[in-house]
Amino acid sequence: MTVFTVHADGRFIAPEATYRAALGKGGVVAEADKREGDGATPLGTYTLRRVLFRADRLDKVETDLPVRALRSDDGWCDAPDDAAYNRPVRLPYPASCEELTREDELYDIIVILSHNDAPPVPGLGSAIFFHCAKPGYPPTLGCVALKRSDLEAVLKIVQPGDTLEIRR
Repeated sequence: MTVFTVHADGRFIAPEATYRAALGKGGVVAEADKREGDGATPLGTYTLRRVLFRADRLDKVETDLPVRALRSDDGWCDAPDDAAYNRPVRLPYPASCEELTREDELYDIIVILSHNDAPPVPGLGSAIFFHCAKPGYPPTLGCVALKRSDLEAVLKIVQPGDTLEIRR
């Protein structure tokens, strides 16, 4: 099992390389202190679960993780009072949720992390993903983001069971 490490200063450490990463605009916080909408990236170790990608923008994603192309009606519930909190949903959905087929390129590749998923605790943060960074690496809303080519390089070596450790 490989542990990929991202530090609060934006260093992403993989076995063969170090990359630049963007983290939450709210900084990094202890997992127990993470709250919905705070913009913070939670400290902790999270399993890399599966990959979603934009098939209209990429031919494929090379990885040994489970992979699925995004559909235009894919969403992710971020409403703490909803039964589907921090779970995938189909759009339109009656509660607050993110649309995963965004106009920008952030979600061209999304790696689902195990943050707050077993089972989700309402209000402790949703949609904490590992995804593509915007040019210039501006802060995320709590996710970890790499330049797309760097994310693709990491995914080529990821194995099921590998983890992402977010640390100070």
